[in-house]
Amino acid sequence: MGGMTRYTIEELDRRLTPSPLMPVLFIGHGNPMNAISDNDFTRAWHRIGEELPEAQAIVVISAHWLTPGETHITDAPRNRVIYDFGGFPDELFRVQYPTEGDPQVAALLARQLAEYEAQLDAQWGLDHGTWSVLKHLAPAPHVPVLQVSIDYAMPLPKLYELYSRLRALRRRGVLFIGSGNIVHSLQRVRWDAAAPAWDWAEQFDHDTAAAIEQRDVSRLLDPYGTWSEARLAVPTDDHYRPMVAALSLLEPDEDLSFFNEAIDMGSIGMRSFLTV
Repeated sequence: MGGMTRYTIEELDRRLTPSPLMPVLFIGHGNPMNAISDNDFTRAWHRIGEELPEAQAIVVISAHWLTPGETHITDAPRNRVIYDFGGFPDELFRVQYPTEGDPQVAALLARQLAEYEAQLDAQWGLDHGTWSVLKHLAPAPHVPVLQVSIDYAMPLPKLYELYSRLRALRRRGVLFIGSGNIVHSLQRVRWDAAAPAWDWAEQFDHDTAAAIEQRDVSRLLDPYGTWSEARLAVPTDDHYRPMVAALSLLEPDEDLSFFNEAIDMGSIGMRSFLTV
């Protein structure tokens, strides 16, 4: 674990300077092969990345860093790339994505989450929920990249409250990205590229999209009690939680737009959104 260095409040306040409100993204990251693929999804990531304002830091909340009962924040000065998957071509394991971290930015994030006793963590790096997307969105970032973990034991309403504490840093140059999938049912993947999406996957994607547009947070924080398709579309909510995180970071009545609205492989929803 990190966290041994102490900074004064003045030092931390100087680290990130006031800025216009930075965007928030939720990215449906899907198949790890997207890291090295040229397709409609990755081209959209690249295009959006070119249009984003210059950030002072990039902070990702990925479905692939689960810390039940705790919240961790990366604070290593340099990030390692984590190949947290198996059964893929060697080419995917050779992907490099060199990035810096920033212990002071990590300390600022931890200060916002002091009530939740967030821990600084120098052992984690960037998992594929982060680097597979950023390879296209920010191919060579000149700013630090950090991750905040997901407390997998925390109820969704409490998780929403936790990440909302970071919202103020959007006015200090921080670009926040949630990386997961709203529909994510690996057991029901259709391997035939021409196979259509399951009806329940399309229905759940449609219903949650409408709730996101309407900012119907109470329904989104209780998917299993709200939609009968949820048990099929979200058999476990690890990939759903980054959407909750991104939603919590929005300002009241802030507009957003959807992109990559397709369902891949029958049961992997690629729907993503970006504040505008």
